[in-house]
Amino acid sequence: MSEKKTNQTGPFLIMVGLMFVVGFLTVVNQQFQTPLQGALLSNAGALKNTLATFITFAFFMGYPALGSTASKWADTIGYKGTLVRGLIVLIAGLAIEALSAYITDAGSVQIGGATVPIAFFIFLFGSFVIGSALAIMQTVINPFLVVTEVPGTSPITRVSIAGSLNSIGTTIAPFFVAFVVFGGSIPKVAQLLLPLSILILVVGVLTGVVKKLPLPTPKHGDNESVDISQLTRSIWSFKHLTLGVVGIFVYVGVEVAVGSNITLYAKSIGFNKELYATLTALYWGGMLVGRLFGSFMSKIAAQKQLLFTATVALVLVLISMATVNPWFLVGIGLMHSIMWGAIFSLAIDKLGSYTAKGSGALMIGVAGGAIIPWLQGVSADMLGGWELTWIIVAVCEVYLIYYAVAGHKVKEEVTA
Repeated sequence: MSEKKTNQTGPFLIMVGLMFVVGFLTVVNQQFQTPLQGALLSNAGALKNTLATFITFAFFMGYPALGSTASKWADTIGYKGTLVRGLIVLIAGLAIEALSAYITDAGSVQIGGATVPIAFFIFLFGSFVIGSALAIMQTVINPFLVVTEVPGTSPITRVSIAGSLNSIGTTIAPFFVAFVVFGGSIPKVAQLLLPLSILILVVGVLTGVVKKLPLPTPKHGDNESVDISQLTRSIWSFKHLTLGVVGIFVYVGVEVAVGSNITLYAKSIGFNKELYATLTALYWGGMLVGRLFGSFMSKIAAQKQLLFTATVALVLVLISMATVNPWFLVGIGLMHSIMWGAIFSLAIDKLGSYTAKGSGALMIGVAGGAIIPWLQGVSADMLGGWELTWIIVAVCEVYLIYYAVAGHKVKEEVTA
């Protein structure tokens, strides 16, 4: 007698809502760079871009810092307990960022010739804590989406729905920062207080709801039968995987660099707040459109998808640099939208019993979201402007073209 399936639409909708929160807060934190550069770094001199982009650096460093810890928590206290813990950490991170609004008069420190308020460093720490919280949450949300039973859906459908809501969150986030958080003409740190307090309240309610939800327990799936002790080779001995980790690193790096630094670039060449908020929203909107229609490209080989999108992205970057026009960078969002899946599938191709370890290794590449946007900010200070710094993005796109043409090729297939 077959077991009757449970309708878990409620828990599924909560998971979808959490994916929206993850996307929304990721981009909100990036968009704080430009207004806080004006509010806290007006006396930072030649370090103003280096320090502003450090906000994104701190956020994304939370992923490698807490990713493995979250996996251990899932094994020890369970997936639901880990998710609740992640939400509590998120509340703490939002509270720390809000605290920076209270201590704007707490003094400052000298870094070279720059005067940097202590409030800025408090905000940086809050960014790191929020990034850590989202890393914890994402470790368990996707497995929940896979096992949560909703009539008329498959695991892939549920993950796609949640991914779309994630992208909607990233698309509206720039307008939230520009017009809700910093609605005045001159950004002030005090403007953080009310919006962040509301977000804390919302996340607090979500935490209470998640605690009471009867969430299913994700299983490890087919990889459960793999005897890890028999996997004696170094995962780095597979060249196409190693080059794929670099590919994920540069891809995540340029995705975040364009999404977060385009506002600083637009501001530096005279764009007003309304325009640079629109630039960023259209960029993330392109990511949303690409992901919504990405399923129609399933019959096209991942190698061809990556080659085409990376080539078009490179052309758009070069045109933007030649014309000093950030509008061309907006189109890169559409190109970036399907790169993750393409790189991921090429990198784990024919790894056999090493597939799970290879997938874990690829997560290291997420650190590119911390490092590349920050290196671009450092370069902007060194070069005295943002115009030439987009060569960093161009070089990354060239690497992705190389990976699509040659780097992805499997030298040795694992048969077991």
